[in-house]
Amino acid sequence: MNTTDLADKISTAHGLTKADAKKVVDSVFAAIGDAAASGEEISLPGFGKFKVKDSPAREGRNPSTGATIQIAASRKLGFAAAKTLKDKLNG
Repeated sequence: MNTTDLADKISTAHGLTKADAKKVVDSVFAAIGDAAASGEEISLPGFGKFKVKDSPAREGRNPSTGATIQIAASRKLGFAAAKTLKDKLNG
């Protein structure tokens, strides 16, 4: 499923035009992205949580040359599914 498919389902379920539903989907993802970029945890009851995790700088190796390289610190977005979603997937 992609954003267009999701917008189609929302437009059908709520009597919106496909263009309006696409705007809603885009704004939801933009809000989640903005919250994550500012370091906030995004909690969606019944679905799950998005958490920003800090990854510290570290040394790594170039696999082709074996040379030591520095890997910069970064932030990653993790997702933990809610129990409701896990149950839906497994039952």
